Amino acid sequence: MKKKEEILYIVIPCYNEEEVLEETTKQLKEKIQKLINDKMISDQSRVMYVNDGSKDKTWELIEKIDKREKYFTGISLSRNRGHQNALLAGLMTAKNYADIIISMDADLQDDINAVDEMIEKYYDGCDIVYGVRSARKKDTFFKRTTAEGFYKLMNAMGVEIVFNHADYRLTSKRVLENLADYKEVNLFLRGMFPLIGYKSDKVFYERNERFAGESKYPLKKMLSFAWDGITSFSIKPITLIFNLGITILIISTLILIYSLVVKFLGQTVPGWTFIICSIWIVAGLEMFSLGVIGEYIGKIYNETKGRPRYIISRNLVEEDKKGDK
Repeated sequence: MKKKEEILYIVIPCYNEEEVLEETTKQLKEKIQKLINDKMISDQSRVMYVNDGSKDKTWELIEKIDKREKYFTGISLSRNRGHQNALLAGLMTAKNYADIIISMDADLQDDINAVDEMIEKYYDGCDIVYGVRSARKKDTFFKRTTAEGFYKLMNAMGVEIVFNHADYRLTSKRVLENLADYKEVNLFLRGMFPLIGYKSDKVFYERNERFAGESKYPLKKMLSFAWDGITSFSIKPITLIFNLGITILIISTLILIYSLVVKFLGQTVPGWTFIICSIWIVAGLEMFSLGVIGEYIGKIYNETKGRPRYIISRNLVEEDKKGDK
């Protein structure tokens, strides 16, 4: 049961989103005003756009929207740092001003009407509420198959992840205060929030079509994102390599025994094809194994440098406070 009207911040990472920002602002303005009128959130609530080093006029639009609209503000990163870092920058900034923080994409594919139910579950005692897609009917067969395969693969690798959940979620202030203690550079936020714990729940929604602009997650980035998730949260690939090595060792021993038996029996075996195939297979497996191990070493190298995950060059929240927006 709610005791007071909490301050809500909606954090939205933006990279080259000039085509969608005005429509996104229009729809979210209506949503924020309705939530305030229904006394579900405080009048101090805001929508925070996070400019991730956009190359178009995204930041200029954010500044204009900030001056024009009461419930909108923004921050800008010094350079492009990728979606996960931009989202983290927004979350870590928003927790300084808000009691509840909701993250979503700028293209409004996430159904904003699910926000009401998320907030209700928060007042019922949930610190994390995951937005989960109820179906993937609008996706192509390839997109649906690869996406669902991604979640199944992550679970198989031992990564705790909510099925069909992206980065549309509600978190309480105290959840983000705990998230700040996680210092890793290789971010996979979908896997980090379940690690934090606290009471959680799900809200199901149907994802909309993108109404303008292009997707910022082509297949190449999706594969890279999936690999980051696996290597950041699971050592199973290295375990698989170890098991593969044991298997090859056993097979090699059997082949050695077979070769010795054949030699002692005086049978001549040409064996050229067998030898060549064996060399190529073993060499390929060795290169693949070294590559996987190298990925882990590379991640360790990035972590040990301790460089900042993002740098905020402009914070309109603080600027607005000084100017009494």
